[in-house]
Amino acid sequence: MEPLLQNILVAIGGFFLLMIFTFAVVYKCRKEQAPRRAAPATELTSVTVGESGTLNRIDMGELVRATRDFSPDLLIGRGHFGLVYRARLSSGVHVAVKKLAPDAFQGFREFRAEMETLVKIQHENIVKILGYSAAGSDLVLIYEFVENGSLDQWLYDTSSSTHDVAESRKSGQHLNWKTRIKIIQGVARGLAYLHSFESPIIHRDIKSSNILLDIKFRARITDFGFARQMKESHSHFSTEAAGTMGYMPPEYIQGCTKATKSGDIYSFGVLMMEIITGRRPINPSTGKFENGYDISILTKWVANMMSQKRYIEMVDLNISRKDFSESDVINYFAIVTRCASVHPKSRPTINHVIGMLEQLG
Repeated sequence: MEPLLQNILVAIGGFFLLMIFTFAVVYKCRKEQAPRRAAPATELTSVTVGESGTLNRIDMGELVRATRDFSPDLLIGRGHFGLVYRARLSSGVHVAVKKLAPDAFQGFREFRAEMETLVKIQHENIVKILGYSAAGSDLVLIYEFVENGSLDQWLYDTSSSTHDVAESRKSGQHLNWKTRIKIIQGVARGLAYLHSFESPIIHRDIKSSNILLDIKFRARITDFGFARQMKESHSHFSTEAAGTMGYMPPEYIQGCTKATKSGDIYSFGVLMMEIITGRRPINPSTGKFENGYDISILTKWVANMMSQKRYIEMVDLNISRKDFSESDVINYFAIVTRCASVHPKSRPTINHVIGMLEQLG
């Protein structure tokens, strides 16, 4: 064979080998980087509840009937990746049904996390999971029905976005000082339980819409889609910050994405501000001022008001001034200040917070 022809054949062969190798690498990378879609529903059948057996699987057909095909009239809440409906099962039991949005592929991880977290825990201040349903792309979690709805429904007018399920609520009825303290104490006890595990459970989304109230206004923490367990490293690293703007600790926003107990404590501190002031953490009326202070960010507004010792003025006008003293408010916001510190190491443990809250009566 002529040397020139031989060299040409070698070059062509090398070119084809290079092309094959390139295509193999590209295919492998694309396969690894492709977004993971929801796992088949059959994978969910093995979820266990400690030593008490498997989590109940409820027929999707019954849920469709019980919710009138997920009627907007029965809508009682909105989560990050789906909607929550009120329903009555054929057994007569009232339940809350959380349906994952069909196009929320990223939500499957949160769906699974919430189910696997809730089956491990039993506490009076944490909502109980009763079962789940899965049919094709439809994924549903079933919880106990908590009679008085979510805390934000009592603090604000949410009737335009969800059906008001607080049946005992009458026009003009509001939460008094004692009841609000009772609610925040209940949330603290629920958090203390989560943080007490050998591998602590970090909620990562404590906020008023994730606090349910039973008929006696006892608090129940709900929505564990963002929850993570801390391992031996005492932190859980994530590729993105989880939570809700206004409640998220500053270190999350600044790029420190690990889940920590102190992160939950910060969100709890913001919730404490919200409960007593009756103001949202981020006010949509950005740029408006009240008493000379910007009211768009609750934490900044509270800090400014405290610097002027205007404690009573911070209390929600729906709370009777006969229900509390100025010293009650001062002591309350002293706890708030510690919990919502911008420095994670300065925040108290939740057990320390409970001790301080008990002093409020």
